[in-house]
Amino acid sequence: MPFSDIKAIVGQFSNLANEALKVYTPIVNEIIEKQNQDENHIQRTLDYLLDFCFDEKMLTLYRRLCRYYWDINPHATANYIDYYREMYDS
Repeated sequence: MPFSDIKAIVGQFSNLANEALKVYTPIVNEIIEKQNQDENHIQRTLDYLLDFCFDEKMLTLYRRLCRYYWDINPHATANYIDYYREMYDS
């Protein structure tokens, strides 16, 4: 695969992460600001965010929601930290 093709693919991932950031930032903000305790909603949001944690801004958003969720369900939050490590830590 030529380098230009790889560069184009990386650019597409970056654009996708930027779009996801626009969508999920208000969702995470609302969860935290309204002190939402709905674990299904929080976990679903973390699941979606996890797919974009290759991007530093999305990772920051993911960590922010994990910190909030820790006080609600530390065991589940620890699982989400492990999921991140399995996907992205080398």
